[in-house]
Amino acid sequence: MRQGTEASVLVVEDEEHIVTLLTYNLDKEGFSTMVALDGEDALLTAKERRPDLIILDWMLPRLSGLEVCRQLRRDSGTRDIPIIMLTARGEEHDRIRGFEHGADDYVVKPFSTSELIARVRAVLRRASPRAGNDESLRFENVVMNLAAHRVSRGGRDIHLGPTEFRLLRHFLQNPGRVFSREQLLDIVWGHDVYVEPRTVDVHIRRLRKALNGADEVDIIRTVRSAGYALDIHTPT
Repeated sequence: MRQGTEASVLVVEDEEHIVTLLTYNLDKEGFSTMVALDGEDALLTAKERRPDLIILDWMLPRLSGLEVCRQLRRDSGTRDIPIIMLTARGEEHDRIRGFEHGADDYVVKPFSTSELIARVRAVLRRASPRAGNDESLRFENVVMNLAAHRVSRGGRDIHLGPTEFRLLRHFLQNPGRVFSREQLLDIVWGHDVYVEPRTVDVHIRRLRKALNGADEVDIIRTVRSAGYALDIHTPT
């Protein structure tokens, strides 16, 4: 994953003046940009050219941004690409819908280009693997290979989006410890990005759904009024 200079960004937007604004400012900051004007073109470009990050408008011709996001997350070739949703919808339930479909961040129109660039850098930084991560993390029958960026449970491959991968990595590094929503926001999303605490709940649900098969014990423990922990517990 490249960061900063020459990292590639796919701008998916059908409004010409916004495309011009975004590509000009991204190019000026050293990013390599590509453009898709509708949802179908976005899917094709993402699969063929695999950008380092996607800025995705909610309202698009042919396929909505939400559907594009959902399909990208279902495809093994694109599920790890960070996505920033760009939209005029600023209500909390709309932001939650965006996160539920796999978005990593959310910027509301009208927006500040300097803030958007900062969010692009922050998301790329969070998605970049750190040097020396050639070991594996384990808990019970869950194994995370940091070098290969792969997760398995009992030999079964687990497919995670970028945010769920970072959440699980943090839990695996700190098994048994309870983390509040606010702590997880700071650690997983970063201090420089504003995300509402409820967003953590959305990604925990996605992580549980991916990790837990029909006959498998839920290893993400909810601690009432406290937060979440990676733990094996038996209901009483």
